[in-house]
Amino acid sequence: MNRLPRFSGVRRVVWAYVRSAPGTYVWLAVLFFTTVALHHMSPEFEQEFLRQRSTNLHELSRHPVRVLIASAMWIDGGYWLPYAVLYSVFHAQAERWLGTWRWLTVCVAAHVLATLVSEGTLLKAIRDGMAPASSVNTLDVGVSYALAGVAAVLGYRIRTPWRWGYLAVVLAFFALPLTAGPTFTDFGHFVAALIGLGCYPLVRGRTGGRPGARNPKETRAVPPG
Repeated sequence: MNRLPRFSGVRRVVWAYVRSAPGTYVWLAVLFFTTVALHHMSPEFEQEFLRQRSTNLHELSRHPVRVLIASAMWIDGGYWLPYAVLYSVFHAQAERWLGTWRWLTVCVAAHVLATLVSEGTLLKAIRDGMAPASSVNTLDVGVSYALAGVAAVLGYRIRTPWRWGYLAVVLAFFALPLTAGPTFTDFGHFVAALIGLGCYPLVRGRTGGRPGARNPKETRAVPPG
């Protein structure tokens, strides 16, 4: 007899958490439907479909705004559930803390700037003969750059000295792939994390668990370095 009220209470807590981060869960819902759509495509059609929405050099040179937006609406690989967990752990926490618009600014900055830096580096590598010319059509869609930036900016929410340990883990996670057979995507992830750290002006005075709330024991976030 007591199970139904208990389940109802859990449901209210979950719904309150989702409502506290609307941008995160709207984005996650879009990714769910686009992932389902990918599962109904043939492998050949899927690759061409995603390539037209990819932030590769070819598409960026022709439709930069369209592909920068479209690439963040699809997941290459078709596994949605891990992203649901990651979005709840990182994006939802950042949105609740910063507010939707500041969180979205971090996401856009990390996604767009890391894409442009990594693709610009790839273009130089092609011109220098260090990468094949066919790399201009490389498939490059997904939400991982925004996720890397948000994971990094969340470090400012943590009190020192724990902040430095968290940031060390985050930076090491994205830096280690660069030490052995790095790809331009690996480089983009590391750049995105640095961009997240560079968003310190957006988090100033926003410590604590709720957007805009101040922690009485820590009146301002301290930048690393």
